[in-house]
Amino acid sequence: MSGRTRFRIIKIVLAALTAVLLLPAALTLLYREVPPRFTPLMLIRGGDVQYEWVSMKQIAPVLARSVLTAEDENFCNHRGFDTKALQKAIDQYLDEDEERTLRGGSTISQQTAKNVFLWPARTWLRKGLETWLTFYLEALWPKARIMEMYLNVVEWAPGVYGAQAAARHHFQKDAARLTAHEAALLAAVLPNPRRWNASNPGPYVQGRSETLQVRAARIGTLASCLRLS
Repeated sequence: MSGRTRFRIIKIVLAALTAVLLLPAALTLLYREVPPRFTPLMLIRGGDVQYEWVSMKQIAPVLARSVLTAEDENFCNHRGFDTKALQKAIDQYLDEDEERTLRGGSTISQQTAKNVFLWPARTWLRKGLETWLTFYLEALWPKARIMEMYLNVVEWAPGVYGAQAAARHHFQKDAARLTAHEAALLAAVLPNPRRWNASNPGPYVQGRSETLQVRAARIGTLASCLRLS
């Protein structure tokens, strides 16, 4: 290999490393101030998309508390990863005999990284990228911004993304006017919003929403990082 060829290879490798390091950081910094116009999931799902960005001030605080209670009670205290939940997910994966898949263990920070930048497949590649991007989010965004982004891009029904679209789709009102009961119903369907329906809940969703409503009312300092009124 000639010296010139070796130099070209080094330049290509350095350029690739620079892209891997700087492009995610640049996008993360951009989205700290600017809402995304769409997400990869919206493009993948296709069809009719209902999506309207609103600020945290335009979302009933009880929705953030309900979602935190349902998805990640340690959100304000961890730096992006819940090690206990992650270990449980790994143990479940290793215990499966057939068709292993990755389930659970994701914090709100990780889910935000996935929803904003990645695709929904449960693979080690996607989980690896999700982990990498979660470090960027936790380093460059305040917790309140991570929650604001999550509430605005998460899917709450087929083709329905974000709190404002979800509130209008399910309850015919703005997100700012959601009641504690409605917020709990929305939080209860988040594990599988394409299967469960917040405005037409079955016994499981109804029961879970009642539990979440009680817990959200008592969450106290666990939601301190969100600066909710």
